[in-house]
Amino acid sequence: MVKSSTPLHVVLPRRERQIMEVLFRRGRATAAEVMEELPGQTSYSTVRTQLRTLETKGHVRHEEHGLRYIYIPTVPRHSARKSALKHLVDTFFDGSNAKVVAALLGGEGSRLSDEDLDRIADLVNNARRDAR
Repeated sequence: MVKSSTPLHVVLPRRERQIMEVLFRRGRATAAEVMEELPGQTSYSTVRTQLRTLETKGHVRHEEHGLRYIYIPTVPRHSARKSALKHLVDTFFDGSNAKVVAALLGGEGSRLSDEDLDRIADLVNNARRDAR
């Protein structure tokens, strides 16, 4: 399995990120299946070209099943999620996790259920315990 060391959010144009999102959601897909789930109008040949580009970049691989290529992400979804979240925190919250939590609890905090708030409190308590 080839893995790219460069985070997906940094190197991929919007359409390639959308393709990766489809593959993460589905786990594996043909070009036609990816095309069905993409927003807007995209031709089959364009999707195939973008999938080959993603494969060249090391973000996907393919398996041959008869005449069909099945594309599979090479980067685990949790790694891509972690990378994208770090980019979001660094870009919009000056790298501060506290600012992220404050933003969530601020205007949007009123939408959090008691269960969500309890889960957040548990995560904070676990982080404190682990830091000791």
